[in-house]
Amino acid sequence: MIAEADVRPVGPYRLPPAGRDGLLRRREGVYCRLLHDSDGRPVVVRAWPIAGAVRFRAEAGDSEAARWAIERMRFAFGVDHSLAEFHRAFKRDPLIGLMIRRTPWARPLRRPEPFEALAWAITEQLIESERAEHIQRRMVWRWGRRHEDGLRDAPTAATLAARAPAELCALDLAPRRALAMVEASRAVASGRVDLTEHECAWERLLRIRNIGAWTVEKLAFHGQGRDDMLPAGDLAYVKLVGRMLRLGRRATVDEVRDFFAPYAPYEGLAGLYLLRGRRFVLPAGPPV
Repeated sequence: MIAEADVRPVGPYRLPPAGRDGLLRRREGVYCRLLHDSDGRPVVVRAWPIAGAVRFRAEAGDSEAARWAIERMRFAFGVDHSLAEFHRAFKRDPLIGLMIRRTPWARPLRRPEPFEALAWAITEQLIESERAEHIQRRMVWRWGRRHEDGLRDAPTAATLAARAPAELCALDLAPRRALAMVEASRAVASGRVDLTEHECAWERLLRIRNIGAWTVEKLAFHGQGRDDMLPAGDLAYVKLVGRMLRLGRRATVDEVRDFFAPYAPYEGLAGLYLLRGRRFVLPAGPPV
């Protein structure tokens, strides 16, 4: 069964980069991604640009699964994500206005499934991005679901819930993060945490050891489509705000939140644009 949809993006748009974790691949200008619906049915989704639009094509054994996969990839690619209100409100802002005018197509990189965003956020806690990507690739290779054409999907919550923490440590995940991964996966797989119920899910995840606000905010921004959620504890933000406020040190998480509060309800988008344009607005002085 093949389903297709030609989608004209809302506002200025550019296709995202291919993933470094081995999930979203680009071959000769065509993006390929393997997904599985809630019943475990595999779907291969391809996307490529056409005149003024993006064409999505899903191949599955069932039309419902194919349509579901196109909907999830539309979310991940951000083609339906309107930034018009955000742009209108802040295009003359002294900090982010320049980047809104220069790169109005910039959008968050999002994951088709919220659990994928949660699991990847856990791997990224307190380590450099290259090391986290290496861990993610190893997780995909070892436990990701496979397709006959070589594509792989991310591991499911049930798969990671069945792992011993030592197995995750063997992939270079720190022991505390391995425990958090297993506990969070078990909570999602058992239904105790429903990632479609945002605030309720965040509250329950925060009860898990070594799951903090940064992880929940990464889940919300990249996996649940929440433009208001800023990962305020991110090293990039605490360093950036420390420079912007001329503190002579890294900002605290609360100082970062206060700094971006005027951009509500688009704190996450404001952070994205400020990081992109920081070279234009950073005051002189040594890094913090």
